[in-house]
Amino acid sequence: MTVHKKLLPAVVLATAMILMAHPSIQRTIQITNKLSSKILIVHCASEDDDLGGRLVENGSNYEWSFVPDAFGWTVFRCNLTVEDKRLSFVTYDEGEYHKELNFNYWVVHDDGVYGKVQADSIGAGERFIRGWK
Repeated sequence: MTVHKKLLPAVVLATAMILMAHPSIQRTIQITNKLSSKILIVHCASEDDDLGGRLVENGSNYEWSFVPDAFGWTVFRCNLTVEDKRLSFVTYDEGEYHKELNFNYWVVHDDGVYGKVQADSIGAGERFIRGWK
C-alpha cells in the first residue's frame, strides 16, 4: 500500500471534521450611504463572486447575503467611489470573523467608512475604519 493510500482516511476524516465544525451559516453584509446628498458607487467582490457595481442613494442600503466556504477563506472587498474620492476596504473576512472588531454593517459618511456591530443601532457603536483618498 502506498503512503498516499494510507493517508487518505486521515485526510477524509480531517475534512469531515472541518466541515462539521463550521456550520453553513448565512452571513449578511450591509453598506449604508449617509453621505451629504451624494450618490455612492459600491463595487464588491470575493475571489469567487463579483457582485458588480451599484449606485446607492443617500439614506439607502446595499445588502447581500452569502454562505462562507467551509475552510474560512471567504473574503469580500469593496471599492467605494463618490465624486472624485475613492476608498477600498475588506468588508468581510471569514478568517477574522470571530475576532472582536469584525463588522457586518458599514456606514459611509463624508469623512470615510465606519463599522457597526448591529444594523439597528443608529449612530451607536460606529467605529471609524478608513478615510477617503
